[in-house]
Amino acid sequence: MSQAALLVFAMIGDALLGEPRWLWARLPHPVVVMGRAVAALDAGLNRGARRRLKGAVAVALLLSGALGLGAVLAALPGGAAIEVILAAALLAQRSLAEHVAEVARALRRSLPEARRAVGHIVGRDTADMDEPAIARAAIESAAENLSDGVIAPAFWFLLLGLPGMLACKAINTADSMIGYRTPRHEAFGWAAARLDDVLNWVPARLTAALILLAHGRPGALVRLRHDARLHRSPNAGWPEAAIAVCLGVALAGPRSYGGERRDFPFVNPRGRHELTAEDVTRATRALWRTWALALLLSALLAFA
Repeated sequence: MSQAALLVFAMIGDALLGEPRWLWARLPHPVVVMGRAVAALDAGLNRGARRRLKGAVAVALLLSGALGLGAVLAALPGGAAIEVILAAALLAQRSLAEHVAEVARALRRSLPEARRAVGHIVGRDTADMDEPAIARAAIESAAENLSDGVIAPAFWFLLLGLPGMLACKAINTADSMIGYRTPRHEAFGWAAARLDDVLNWVPARLTAALILLAHGRPGALVRLRHDARLHRSPNAGWPEAAIAVCLGVALAGPRSYGGERRDFPFVNPRGRHELTAEDVTRATRALWRTWALALLLSALLAFA
């Protein structure tokens, strides 16, 4: 069976089942296992001199471990079933859509509830957010995580099978844990952050194209080159700019991290700035429309 066919089954499995609590209450989720590996490498290597080199060694160990484990699992009897099950667990479409939808529901109830809900999916300060800021944060997270958590692992699964998907998720997990410019991780996490940028370069732009195509806006792709550059990330700006154009809203802009205000520019600054819960709901629908197009293209690849 082709990788595209396996991906179709995995995407459908993820959409139907999401992350069943009964299963992951009994077994460690693959991403949790990856997180433990990153934490162990951080604790064991992130000390003393030459931390950038040690961080590169940690990334090399993670990468080789993920590629090797994926190759072994795929070669086992029933390897195709193992690939589908693990790929479904590593894709995050349903859980992402549910978390974003919960922010919309919370916004309709109260600001304190919405701040708590959005705090589960963003790293910025949420205590003083008003409704537009909460909605912007949720939509930005939806677009960025669609790229990082759905399209990127699917892309690498198509190219390199289960080893590619495991490697992609391992590096993404490392970036989310140690890829920050903090005194502890600026040097040690440099390799993880840079490799994550490399692995997501094509998927981020592919995600943007899929969002535009799913909304009948292919002509806006040229415009994204300008808007995406307004973002501080070399990759996240692409899906965020695409969803901003399709929803007609302005994203990014000023926000606070650790009590420090940062005046980032707006992406799609001509869009509407007064966002509401309805815009978050529209973003959830955009996630599923884009997912459906990706599923259709994967199915066409499988039949081809």
